Amino acid sequence: MILISLTYVAPMEAVEKHFDGHIEWLNRHYASGDFIASGRKVPRTGGVIIARGSLEAVRTICETDPFVSEGVATYELTEVDFSRTIASAEGLKSS
Repeated sequence: MILISLTYVAPMEAVEKHFDGHIEWLNRHYASGDFIASGRKVPRTGGVIIARGSLEAVRTICETDPFVSEGVATYELTEVDFSRTIASAEGLKSS
């Protein structure tokens, strides 16, 4: 699994201009099975996504996020090998 941490680097007014495109991007990657969960950081400085796939594949996906391509957010990727979860999240474990 890959954790995507998005951080806004522009004022919120600039970020909000690309919100609809970002939601479409999220929806597309949920539909394809790339994304498992996502949400806003608190306080609202960006967001976090749990993604499936290789580090390189997820990096390529992130480059197409309108927040990133329009320069209003940056991202950091962290590969995680979950070894324990609650029963309803068994799909997060690698084995």
